[in-house]
Amino acid sequence: MPKQLMKGNEAVVRGAILAGCRAFFGYPITPASEIAEAAALLMPEVGGVFIQAESEVAAINMLFGAASGGVRAMTASSSPGISLMQEGVSYAAGAELPMVIVDVMRGGPGLGNIAPEQGDYYQVVKGGGHGNYKVIVLAPNSVQEMCDLTYLAFDLAEKYRNPVYVLADGFIGQMVEPVEFPEPKLPQIDKTWCVDGTAETRHNLITSIYLAPEELEQHNLRLKEKYDRIKREEVRYEAYKVDDAELVLVGYGIVSRILKSVVDIMRGDGYKVGLLRPITLFPFPDEKIREIAKTAQVFLVVELSTGQMVDDVKLALNGMREVKFYGRCGGMVPSAEEIIEQVKSIFEELEK
Repeated sequence: MPKQLMKGNEAVVRGAILAGCRAFFGYPITPASEIAEAAALLMPEVGGVFIQAESEVAAINMLFGAASGGVRAMTASSSPGISLMQEGVSYAAGAELPMVIVDVMRGGPGLGNIAPEQGDYYQVVKGGGHGNYKVIVLAPNSVQEMCDLTYLAFDLAEKYRNPVYVLADGFIGQMVEPVEFPEPKLPQIDKTWCVDGTAETRHNLITSIYLAPEELEQHNLRLKEKYDRIKREEVRYEAYKVDDAELVLVGYGIVSRILKSVVDIMRGDGYKVGLLRPITLFPFPDEKIREIAKTAQVFLVVELSTGQMVDDVKLALNGMREVKFYGRCGGMVPSAEEIIEQVKSIFEELEK
């Protein structure tokens, strides 16, 4: 199949449909609105369902219902809308429901603006809802990955019976690039646990309530075992020129593309700089960071925020190496030249 030129937001829907998604529930919000628009156009063409809910709260609860029936289903929103969905995400994690949620981040807090930012890291990766739950978080840095990681998200959601986020900044959602599509599939979904209106599934109960403290504790411990398995088996990252790097840049999404250019420019000038791009934000590539720290002297984390992912880098290193931070927010995106100045100043410090 030849490549097609499209926005990242449309690539999400194409990837979802090719993965067997047949239900979309959402509410439009910039800069994610094209996802709902594409779903409204394309879902009926494959026998699927599109419903524009009356709110983000309604959308996540519709998604809860569809997932309970064993349907591959998804929703998408942007930062304030994701905030409204958090209670439903906690309920879905507690009920162990497979679902895919796409968050195309914009500036905040509050309504903020519609420009790209990465200020949702805390609420998505750390869990903006209540309770001891985790969600798998995939962070694309291209339109191709908007398709591919959404495609992957449905398999991961069902493998672990867990919500999975595709977390993109507004740049990745709005940018246009060529996309090569994966092979379509109609997966055979295990419905032994779901409720699909048949006599065979009548005994099943989809719930997140455990009134007895002993039962709830055991449920939480079983969930933790699942999250620990995810940490062992599902870490994904891109390591670029880190083997001999003295300084390692860390960034995801659109920032990682800028950082890769910085690495190439500075390598040309004789600086030993590398890049680590987390592709999974949960599970986070802690072990890879610690491995790199055996040779690297310092890490510079760059984010479109005042500093969120930087905390996970610091936790991974636990004092092994110095971690510095550079961020822009409110929709401001750093240039390669800005970051090069930061890197040069760090090398000057190292030489003292």
